[in-house]
Amino acid sequence: MKALTWQGNQNVQVIDVPDPQILEPTDAIVRVTSTAICGSDLHLYGVLGPYLKAGDVLGHEAMGIVEEVGSDISDLRPGDRVVVPFNISCGFCWMCSRQLFSQCETTQVRSQGKGAALFGYTSLYGSVPGGQAEYLRVPQAQFGPIKVPHGTPDEQFLFLSDILPTAWQAVAYAGVGPGSTVAVLGLGPVGQFAVRIAKHLGAERVIGVDTVAERLALAARYGAEPLDFAAVDDVADSLIELVDGRGPDAVIDAVGMEAHGNRPVALAQKVTGLLPDAIAQRVTDKFAVDRMDALHAAVKGVRRGGVVSISGVYGGEVDPMPMMEMFDRQVQLRMGQANVRQWSDQALAAAMDPADPLGVLDLVTHRLPLADAPSGYEMFRNKEDGCVKVVLQP
Repeated sequence: MKALTWQGNQNVQVIDVPDPQILEPTDAIVRVTSTAICGSDLHLYGVLGPYLKAGDVLGHEAMGIVEEVGSDISDLRPGDRVVVPFNISCGFCWMCSRQLFSQCETTQVRSQGKGAALFGYTSLYGSVPGGQAEYLRVPQAQFGPIKVPHGTPDEQFLFLSDILPTAWQAVAYAGVGPGSTVAVLGLGPVGQFAVRIAKHLGAERVIGVDTVAERLALAARYGAEPLDFAAVDDVADSLIELVDGRGPDAVIDAVGMEAHGNRPVALAQKVTGLLPDAIAQRVTDKFAVDRMDALHAAVKGVRRGGVVSISGVYGGEVDPMPMMEMFDRQVQLRMGQANVRQWSDQALAAAMDPADPLGVLDLVTHRLPLADAPSGYEMFRNKEDGCVKVVLQP
């Protein structure tokens, strides 16, 4: 089969790889009909590249048709249409029983000190072949796959794999409800959905912060007040000024380690990526730093006693935080990998609504054949051609 693979040195290629096989009685094989490029895939180019090896199949946002199931699978059968959550969880362990599916104890990558295994996301998360391919082996298929009806565009459901529940968790962790004021930093795909979900759940005001004109305009279409951070001297001060001299009730950081600014840190990340993998892994594990501009803006811009909800992925180990200010201002932090199945029922109900309140059919800007995936990565990383979301079709 054809699959997008890592080839080292920030290089991805579509090549022929062996077809996946049923290895465990709880496996399923899915023929992929659509798969997307996620913002966290871009982290593989820099911070997490040393944890990949040549030939690793990438991608963790996929859906398709079940082709084959293992002997212990009773709820799926060939022909079912499913979305595959990006984290691999069993549904019955101690963590899963508490809906902490991203911490599943059955699939935890204990050798790396990490949580549940993820599709297509380095040796840190199990080196599980990903979904940017023609076929995908799905472990723990007795629980993970989300069945969806036939006869609709894939984009109606594809984002249940990651970015829709990730945004839903970010909004829920932020405590957004009727009358809330929330700012969303970063208007990539997760930030766009965070804006829409916040409005869907009754937020009175949503301020969307970015610097890309197309992303600001798209968020404004769904009720956000756009704030171009390149047009203000200080994002935190601007948020406080915009909301009664107090600041919003919550700020969602949907940026993570890809934040602009802090050139010395960006250079350190680049230099680390040039080291031999074994050395780069040790450096990253002990001394990694992030570009923290977005998170610091969130912490300093939220109102006193407010909540900062982090959905953007960070990879640092020694990042400084303004602890005195956080303590004095009584800022609450919530964060973590999305527990996809905790939010999937609510997100699926919204996706099924004919009114499309979350605009699931109004996010994709580029649709490409799988063969063009490398150029899709470059376009998405460089924010070219108004790119917000790329969907690949095998």
